[in-house]
Amino acid sequence: MSLMSVLTDIFTWWNGSTIGTRFALRDGEFVGEDEFGNRYYRLPNDPEKNAAFGTERRWVIYAGYAEASAIPAGWHGWMHHTVNAPPANENYEPREWEKPHRENRTGTVDAYRPKGSALSTRQRPAATGDYKAWSPAD
Repeated sequence: MSLMSVLTDIFTWWNGSTIGTRFALRDGEFVGEDEFGNRYYRLPNDPEKNAAFGTERRWVIYAGYAEASAIPAGWHGWMHHTVNAPPANENYEPREWEKPHRENRTGTVDAYRPKGSALSTRQRPAATGDYKAWSPAD
């Protein structure tokens, strides 16, 4: 491991696992991986190790940029203790009306920009004259 990669692990949390996460991985148990390559871990139910958290400790190592919205719904539920079984242990089949998960694109070139936005290339529709401004006298 080069000095640069060690420094990157210490000082940049957005590039993947930090040095603290690497220490946690020693005792962590791999639980599963999602379709985006994010890897999920937990600290097994050991009252002594989990005492500071009050519950089982769970964490994710992101495949790329550390962005919380990159976690699909099933894994989000497991990470936040909404469900106990990780999606990797279930045979869930999405319904035909369910769309695949997409991370939040706000702040990127793929962000939603409605008609009339200063950053949109689409033209805002012309005013139709059906709007009357409010005034306190009305």
